[in-house]
Amino acid sequence: MSSPYMLQLTTRSIHTDAKLLKQRCSKLVDRIIRVDQAGELGANQIYRGQLVILGHTKAGKTIRHMWEQERAHKAAFDRLVNEYRVRPSALQPVWRVAGFALGLGTALLGERASMACTVAVESVIVEHYNDQLRALMCDVPPRCTDKVLLETIRRIRDEEQEHHDTGLEHGAEQAPFYRALTSLIKSGCRTAIKIAEKV
Repeated sequence: MSSPYMLQLTTRSIHTDAKLLKQRCSKLVDRIIRVDQAGELGANQIYRGQLVILGHTKAGKTIRHMWEQERAHKAAFDRLVNEYRVRPSALQPVWRVAGFALGLGTALLGERASMACTVAVESVIVEHYNDQLRALMCDVPPRCTDKVLLETIRRIRDEEQEHHDTGLEHGAEQAPFYRALTSLIKSGCRTAIKIAEKV
């Protein structure tokens, strides 16, 4: 037979567990929105930098189309930052400059190097979005999962996969030093993700 004292302890425990779960969910969602907004800012700047050099070339139309999608991605995460009152990455000026420099630098190496940059960045980003979806769906109970956030990440992930595939279709693998270039860019992206999650 349960005593009133035991019932009171159980109720407190459930309340404490629910509160901890809500805090954990909130921290995860904040981290996801912060890093994704920073990433989409960087992606915008990459395509912007590429268009400075390649805007009037054959690849310019393709790059411009991808840039338009990236601008929509950033706008989606800007809305989520405001809606959830998430603190944006304090390093936004760094992501802005780094993205533009990467885009400009790869464009100076040619159209194929620009496409190799797209393949490298988007492969890391698709993997990153998949990790986030798993974290939201598996690590956090369904009562804590936000359907709008899940659908936003899924939709954007699918468009990033299209960008990756477009890069391959446009000769990315024929870029000079493709493996070294993409490896370096992937490493930089992974580092930026880790930093933007926290800062």
